Amino acid sequence: MSALFSPIELRGLKLKNRIMVSPMCQYSADDGVATDWHFTHINSLSLSGASVFCIEATHVEAIGRITPGCLGLYSDACEATLKQIIASVRKHSTAAVAMQLAHAGRKGSSARPWDGGQLLAEGHGGWQTVAPSAVPHKEGEAAPHALDRAGMVRIRDAFVACTKRAMRLGIDAIELHGAHGYLMHQFLSPISNRRTDEYGGSLENRMRFPLELFDAVRAAFPHDRPVGMRVSSTDWVEGGWDLPQTIEFVRELKTRGIDWVDASSGGVSPLQKIPLGPGYQVPFAEAIKRETGVTTIAVGLITEAKLAEEIVASGKADMVALARAMLYDPRWGWHAAAELGGVVDAPPQYWRSQPSTQKALFGKTTFGAR
Repeated sequence: MSALFSPIELRGLKLKNRIMVSPMCQYSADDGVATDWHFTHINSLSLSGASVFCIEATHVEAIGRITPGCLGLYSDACEATLKQIIASVRKHSTAAVAMQLAHAGRKGSSARPWDGGQLLAEGHGGWQTVAPSAVPHKEGEAAPHALDRAGMVRIRDAFVACTKRAMRLGIDAIELHGAHGYLMHQFLSPISNRRTDEYGGSLENRMRFPLELFDAVRAAFPHDRPVGMRVSSTDWVEGGWDLPQTIEFVRELKTRGIDWVDASSGGVSPLQKIPLGPGYQVPFAEAIKRETGVTTIAVGLITEAKLAEEIVASGKADMVALARAMLYDPRWGWHAAAELGGVVDAPPQYWRSQPSTQKALFGKTTFGAR
């Protein structure tokens, strides 16, 4: 039996395989509201063969968006449009639907990647960003406002409000975005967190606000539905956040009932030096799993079925999450199942699509036509 196509449970969520479609920003929303692009994108990849589709970074307040085109869940309009999309997914797909809740902090107010990705000035499509400290992400950029306690409470309450909206939408799982240089990661990393109060300085203090956010979301979401977190395991910058600190953070999350950790890296500094290659972040998931016992998801240039199988079969991680590979091949899970001897769910309209050599792929007998 393929390890990749074996079942796994995350709290009360039962999954038929170990594949997740990673949350991928589409930069195509209108004031946080999903558009026809999201309808097409989400419905398509919910049929990929993965057991979980994770909706892209969904921001908890307007100034928490990365770009003006980023998705949000901070208004009734945001919620209403996503409700329609998720209802469509449920008609045709058996995949669980997760959502990544996020706040960009000082990396907000940016142009879309295809428009250059640089910081947008106020009055030119941008807004005043916030962060743990008044330290810009990049030299020469306008500084964010350092959050005071009232601002932190506002953001915590925004995460809770979005969690409740996600619950009303029937979201099966929540992933908090604690990676890639966004707000939670900014609190964790000494590169971006220069505070001198109880939220800065020591590792214990730098972890405090992300842990408060996790506790608030976990308390607001139904007990039988899982909550995980994506973390940056290292900043790839000397003197920054690193794997030993990540392990300590995950240990704290474990005591609070975290259901998985999605082990990514980087994003807090333009000075990072990342050695890219297939599966280059897998050792982070492996170390976190070994040292904490928490369920881990491996990410990072995992494109081939055999590599994904090896990661899970060897115990380096419990699941894999794919992004660009899914965009390139929206039926990646089907093709992986055919290669590894697994079975996927597919809508009956597509049962005839499998080659004659793969009749067991969908667990169905190919039907005929008169």
